[in-house]
Amino acid sequence: MSGESVVIRHCCGIEELRACVTLQKEVWNFTDAELVPLRMFVVAEKVGGQVMGAFENGQMVGFALSVPGMRSGHPYLHSHMLAVRKDHRNSGLGRRLKLLQREDALARGIELIEWTFDPLEIKNAYLNIEKLGAIARRYNINQYGITSSPLQGGLPSDRLIAEWWLKSKRVETLLATGKNPAFTREDEIRVPAQIYEWKAAAETRGKAQEVQEKNRDHFLRAFSSGLAVLGYERDAEGNGEFGLGRWEEKWSYAAT
Repeated sequence: MSGESVVIRHCCGIEELRACVTLQKEVWNFTDAELVPLRMFVVAEKVGGQVMGAFENGQMVGFALSVPGMRSGHPYLHSHMLAVRKDHRNSGLGRRLKLLQREDALARGIELIEWTFDPLEIKNAYLNIEKLGAIARRYNINQYGITSSPLQGGLPSDRLIAEWWLKSKRVETLLATGKNPAFTREDEIRVPAQIYEWKAAAETRGKAQEVQEKNRDHFLRAFSSGLAVLGYERDAEGNGEFGLGRWEEKWSYAAT
């Protein structure tokens, strides 16, 4: 699926917001209790968030939801969900939705979009770090508790926080050249390609949890020493590797 026939735009009206809820259930297979409800999509649109949709022949095939936040007096957006229908994945649609979020945020004077992502999800990590230019230097343990989504495999919902500094040299260089700026790699954290099948089967889930716990400790030590995720590589076998170094730019909304 090339994605060229897909139109990306702001969602309009209650039925398009309802379609976001339907697609959310399709992608994550959450129980009803864990779904972000229609009312939240409506509220996000009304209070300065974003609900972007991807449409092909009038049918929704992807969406992005963000809500406004404030830290140390600075407004930012928290991108809570990005969903793409299975038959439209690997077509660049997720990146297109994120870039529309960036365009809209900059038009409103917002310089930061954050979101969380599972550090065991190899393709998602590659998109966030290498295709968008986000960095990560914070780690939340079991952020959402044990969820009903099969994608989580019954493991704690550990999350890295992606910081997407929209006007940083890093992001502007990536968008202009297709590559992130070079950095001095001081550490790396690996994710085996087998992690998906290990999570999916009860008899191998312990292996996945061992990787999660080992990498969790590694991330927490690295971040406490001032390192940040600045790169991500995938090898021919599908293994992923985070590259960590010291980010020379000083973008931060951390409380002083």
